[in-house]
Amino acid sequence: MEQKASVLILGGSGQAGSDTATMLRRWHPELPLTIAGRNLERAQQVADELGGATAVTIDLNRKDLGLPAGQQYSAVVATLWDARLNGLRYAQDHGLPYLSISSGLVDIAPEVVAGAQRATASPILVASHWAAGLVTLAALDAARAFGRIDTIKVGAILDETDAGGPAALVDLERWAEAAPTGLVRRDGVFTWVAGSDMETTVRTVDGADQPAQYIAILDVTSMALATAAPNVSFAFAIGESAGRRGGGPASVEVRIDLEGTTPAGAALTTTRTFVHAEGQRPITALGVALGVERLLGLRGEPVAPGIHTPESLLDPAYVVKQMAEIGIVFIDG
Repeated sequence: MEQKASVLILGGSGQAGSDTATMLRRWHPELPLTIAGRNLERAQQVADELGGATAVTIDLNRKDLGLPAGQQYSAVVATLWDARLNGLRYAQDHGLPYLSISSGLVDIAPEVVAGAQRATASPILVASHWAAGLVTLAALDAARAFGRIDTIKVGAILDETDAGGPAALVDLERWAEAAPTGLVRRDGVFTWVAGSDMETTVRTVDGADQPAQYIAILDVTSMALATAAPNVSFAFAIGESAGRRGGGPASVEVRIDLEGTTPAGAALTTTRTFVHAEGQRPITALGVALGVERLLGLRGEPVAPGIHTPESLLDPAYVVKQMAEIGIVFIDG
């Protein structure tokens, strides 16, 4: 599908935005990109490094984002907190696909309601999952071996030196303040847990038990509803990563444990761990770029207007293949 209009990346000069733009440029050299930020000099620097890209300043307090009148875009990608939803409004007003990664489970209600009220306006990809949905899709790929899944346990470990850029830190603080409790599914019921009930540990690839907490994240709902698993949890730990402990750079790792039965009814338990030696930036960018590619119809059929999540649009097997392509190592047990 030929794309003539530019992809508008809000926050395109930040870590997530610039890395996503770089990945899209590598996959689709002719795809026009617009790097939008508050600082034109920084945005222009990213655009110049990409080539075939433009830079603009934006004002998220304005309904028109402060963009020049008459400019045409093919999609709006919010890699920063769209607090007033003006990015979403702009996308809906112009019939453009919209993707967001910063709302979190606690802040998606306005996006969902906006999508429901204007259901035919735009396809909206709510991708405020871990790494924009990669964990959920990796879990669903591993789930193919099961006939029934009873339990999914995810443990993600982020190095304390790899918390992301300023926008990501603001998101983490906002989410923690808005949802000081964790969300799990127990016996088929989505349940809020607090205090000591949030505490757990995650086993790292080098055998350490890292203190962790259950968190409220969209992956819990996505994995639970996609697999019908009655027991689902997502634990998050921040500390020294196995990579840095081994003398290398800060790594990121995610462990996925599944329990259930084979299609023939025999008991089955599997563990899939994936690790990226360069931390969380590459995997977040991959998740966003895959979502943008799908929304634009550059892979697969055009996406219909309405609310979507990563697992409703992306094929888990293809996503896992792309994860390996960017250097993610899978350890299955």
